[in-house]
Amino acid sequence: MNHRVFALALTAALASLVAQGAAAQGLRPSGTSSSGKTGLSSAPSSLNARPAAVPSITLPAPSTSTAPRSADFIVAVVNSEPVTNYEVRSRLARAEAQIAKQGGAMPPRDALAREVLERIILEKVQLQQARESGIKVDDYAVSQAEQGVARQNDMTVDELYARLARDGMSKDRFREELRNQLLQQRLREREVEARVKVSDLDVDQFLREEQKGTDVAAMEINLGHVLVLVPENATPTQVAERQARAQRAADKVRAGEDFAAVAREFSDAPEGQRAGGLLGLRPADRYPELFVNSTLGLPVGSIVGPVRSPAGFHVLKVVERVTAGMPTTVVQNHARHILLRTGPQLSEAAAAARLADYRRRVLAGQADFAALAREHSQDGSSKEGGDLGWANPGRYVPEFEQALDALKPGDISEPLVSRFGVHLIQLLERREAKLTQREQRDMARNVVREKKLDEAYATWAQELRGRAYVEYREPPQ
Repeated sequence: MNHRVFALALTAALASLVAQGAAAQGLRPSGTSSSGKTGLSSAPSSLNARPAAVPSITLPAPSTSTAPRSADFIVAVVNSEPVTNYEVRSRLARAEAQIAKQGGAMPPRDALAREVLERIILEKVQLQQARESGIKVDDYAVSQAEQGVARQNDMTVDELYARLARDGMSKDRFREELRNQLLQQRLREREVEARVKVSDLDVDQFLREEQKGTDVAAMEINLGHVLVLVPENATPTQVAERQARAQRAADKVRAGEDFAAVAREFSDAPEGQRAGGLLGLRPADRYPELFVNSTLGLPVGSIVGPVRSPAGFHVLKVVERVTAGMPTTVVQNHARHILLRTGPQLSEAAAAARLADYRRRVLAGQADFAALAREHSQDGSSKEGGDLGWANPGRYVPEFEQALDALKPGDISEPLVSRFGVHLIQLLERREAKLTQREQRDMARNVVREKKLDEAYATWAQELRGRAYVEYREPPQ
């Protein structure tokens, strides 16, 4: 089965930090395309090194984790660590609930279960590698992620855990999932980041593609969709019948009939009845690769299909296409920060406590932020009182930027964990500014970098999986 057809739903359903992000495979925040995560890379602070992005967290689908364990058994062994049937069934139920919630076509259950099992195996391999490499995640970082989940879902932490309890997930289990996802994220940052290099030729090629309107990363599309499902293990006769039905639908819309009416008559997908077959305007990388490749470069109004996927036959209409160019104006932030680097001598919790005390003293008028930065900060900006200057969107690592965007001028953040350590951030000013050509080119460079991070992650994950010993077990008779 084409991995991208339902990887987005899988990612969202696993209560993971990856975001934002089937195509990104955990390297982009959820809901943010590559073009939205660009930035400059020439400023002096260590914050400007572009790590794998911190994906957003979604709550697990309701009522999917309460199945009894009485009939549990081992379905695979990953470097001597078992994967149980309960793990797969629980994760599968959550994935199915998320796909249904998004209104997508449900893949065959056996194929989805295999995909879920492979994802669990890859997660276990990454977690094993992270632990062998000595990577650790403090409770403070888990609590910070926990608060982020609550904010994303517009609730308090207490409300979050009340909701999770109703859905059959304990606080300890949810925090362990957060910790595991943070371990994987830190491993990816360390292993994948160094693999990515962007040349001037790469940037030139990207800009040429953008001018032609064929760059998928900078594109949003709205497709009309008719799906004629093909049952799993269908006979050749059944396949031919379903293909003929899809062809009749395609012929009708090509003859000028209303697409919505044809979708309501022929489509087996939920949006066929609910939305006249419209999938909605969304970034191209949130569509299945089959849909994007089939419609790429075609004018609005074009009809494609039937095209075959593991789910069945699809008829597609290009309803709308928006290609985002490099922005000419952006909102810039002027901030300063104090960075404490963590390690054996200073835990994240201890660093956060120290920075919380600095924050209290500054807010009480007992200390000056710049003076504290010059004395204590372990970033290159310390000699400037922590001043980072004016910054375009995307300049900083994502978790830093998200915290910065939430501040108003004069505000000081709570201590924030990033790959570099723990930060205290103060937003000084905010303004709208016009970009120079050089800045626009730098932003394009970062778009290309994000795309290469996706590719580098996929290659690295395949290599890691290939080195692992995996034994599949048959269910007991």
